[in-house]
Amino acid sequence: MTGLIETIVKALVDHPEDVLVTQDSNNGSITYRLTVHPEDVGKVIGKQGRIAKAIRTVVYAAGHSKSEKITLEIM
Repeated sequence: MTGLIETIVKALVDHPEDVLVTQDSNNGSITYRLTVHPEDVGKVIGKQGRIAKAIRTVVYAAGHSKSEKITLEIM
């Protein structure tokens, strides 16, 4: 799942080397924290959060096929 998130986000940003995805598991849910270069935060979030919502939709769909509860936080 981390690879999926990194692949999607690295295609959007100007500084792909600064993309970092960390994973935290507790009580059956998995939280992924996405950190990008400060200049790229707007590109990942998008206008009115549309790109962030689209990324979350893809990640949630991938997690749903594995019956996992997944959250994605953009730092």
